[in-house]
Amino acid sequence: MCRSIHTLHNFEPSATSDEIHAAALQYVRKISGSTKPSKANQEAFDRAVHEIAHITQHLLDDLVAVAPPKNREEEAAKARARAIASGRYSAA
Repeated sequence: MCRSIHTLHNFEPSATSDEIHAAALQYVRKISGSTKPSKANQEAFDRAVHEIAHITQHLLDDLVAVAPPKNREEEAAKARARAIASGRYSAA
């Protein structure tokens, strides 16, 4: 589940609100142990996702990068190559 959470800092273009929300959702799913909360827990689950996404946006806005921004496509290609080399995925 946590493999869906990717580094969001120091990319060009910067992380979108959808990417930040997706990371917050994965985090809440992981720590709650639930991908779909019960009706009794839905409000708390949604509030946690919203608050974590909000704080994450503030964190990303405040971080200072000393290295040049990374290119999303290049980093994705490197990750695919590592996954194929490790045998986790096929090259197809």
